Amino acid sequence: MHHLNSLQDLLVHELNDLYSAEQQLAAALPKMVNAATSSELQNAFGEHLQQTHQHVNRLENIFADLGIHKTGDECVAMKGLIKEGNEAIRAVADTAVRDAALIAAAQRVEHYEMAGYGCARTFANKLGYGEVADLLQQTLNEEGDIDKKLTRLAEGSIFKTGINEKAMA
Repeated sequence: MHHLNSLQDLLVHELNDLYSAEQQLAAALPKMVNAATSSELQNAFGEHLQQTHQHVNRLENIFADLGIHKTGDECVAMKGLIKEGNEAIRAVADTAVRDAALIAAAQRVEHYEMAGYGCARTFANKLGYGEVADLLQQTLNEEGDIDKKLTRLAEGSIFKTGINEKAMA
């Protein structure tokens, strides 16, 4: 982490972190689509991929509007979340359980992103960047919608497809 001497520095850091996280997610989501067996889950991940590209574009517009240079720093938290999700997916043989593991991994990602966008929005508001804060809130709302959709899938069709809840490893 670079020296953060002001709220402006912290906002720039947060935006760069989110930018890296979204780019990593854009690369990981096609793999999640392929690993999912439920067509509903595949569609949800496909929609999420489209939104992720929109989030990257929105962040690029924010960088341009604020005159911020992208640092190219890697978001190590997202890297870890994606790695953890990949490990869980490889460890699960049952397709319905794998779909459940994919949802759990995706929701961890969503919660990380929601925290980041919420903080960045607050920082932007405090700095008087109302339009930027509104854009960040729009993304935050979309991330929350994705999270709710994943919850509905987990509570609905995924767990009704015959997961053996009592099987022991």
